[in-house]
Amino acid sequence: MCMRNVILLVLLTVAFAAAHAQGLGVPVDAASIDDITVFPDGAGLPPGQGNVVDGEALYQTHCLACHGVNGQNGGNDRLAGGKLPAAPAIGSYWPYATTLFDYVRRAMPYPSPGILSDQETYSVVAYLLHLNGLLDAHAVLDAQRLAGIRMPNRDNFVSTYPLPH
Repeated sequence: MCMRNVILLVLLTVAFAAAHAQGLGVPVDAASIDDITVFPDGAGLPPGQGNVVDGEALYQTHCLACHGVNGQNGGNDRLAGGKLPAAPAIGSYWPYATTLFDYVRRAMPYPSPGILSDQETYSVVAYLLHLNGLLDAHAVLDAQRLAGIRMPNRDNFVSTYPLPH
């Protein structure tokens, strides 16, 4: 066996072992999926609440380095202050506020997604919605209020699976 094949075999073995250790490739049951799925109408949102003030502090700790002051001019996506089509942001692009919660809970903060509690996630989302003019500076956000927020760009999306209005 040539050296290149040996190295490839070792790398593949290490990759498979690492994937297995992290639970990749392991079957997931329906209850686990239902437990983490948030739908546009708010179904699946967890109990709890957060507020803009706490969200700002969490943003400074977990989001500022990538997304910049007030959600603008960071190295990654603009979160506030954008206008379509040139600079999409949460308030000018996202069709549902509940999707924002789902995304933050699943994928943020980089590089440690999932470290925020549900309360912290509600707080960060409240702050982001505040930056986009959708909540006042002292707002408290919970599942019911989040599901009731009508995003400004909602009607500019066409869904394969439309929700009843």
